[in-house]
Amino acid sequence: MIEIKSKREIELIKEACRIVALVHKKMEEVIKPGISTGELDRIAEKIIRENGGIPAQKGYPSYEKNVPNFPSTICASINDEVIHGIPSNRVKLRDGDIVSIDLVALKNGYNGDAARTFIVGNASEEAKRLVDITKKAFFEGIKYAKPGFRIGDISHAIGEFAEKNGYSVVKEFQGHGIGREMHEDPGIPNYGKAR
Repeated sequence: MIEIKSKREIELIKEACRIVALVHKKMEEVIKPGISTGELDRIAEKIIRENGGIPAQKGYPSYEKNVPNFPSTICASINDEVIHGIPSNRVKLRDGDIVSIDLVALKNGYNGDAARTFIVGNASEEAKRLVDITKKAFFEGIKYAKPGFRIGDISHAIGEFAEKNGYSVVKEFQGHGIGREMHEDPGIPNYGKAR
């Protein structure tokens, strides 16, 4: 069930999102060949805590038997790793990699969440195009995130733009709402039917 947020709640979510944006801005500065994803994780946690937040993903429960809770502040997914990559001191970014950093900051009882993809050093034209088209697909969807449209309109715009540019979308995972919980309704797939 979609929970409609009050103006006050939206402001609290914005504050948590501001912290997430600060982390992504720092990632933009420090992501270079040779840095480990473990170091990126420590930097992210430091920024979140310095700004009065809590790294909400750290310790997030696994719902699978015998799978430990999520151990890190960020997800760092490199190249063809779709999502939920676990940072490590042994995993160092290489020239030409693309890395997606996904994180959630909790502040004053509300979460902020965002993923962003970064190019490491000198990437191939193919990698640059992939990052550019996926970013543009996201903004195609955002055009429909306003009154009068439906989730299917958002999803359709994303998928159609990706496919029009020669890409496909991952159908096993989707975007989601945010608020007091890290994952709230509605689910927002990257494909669908416009109304």
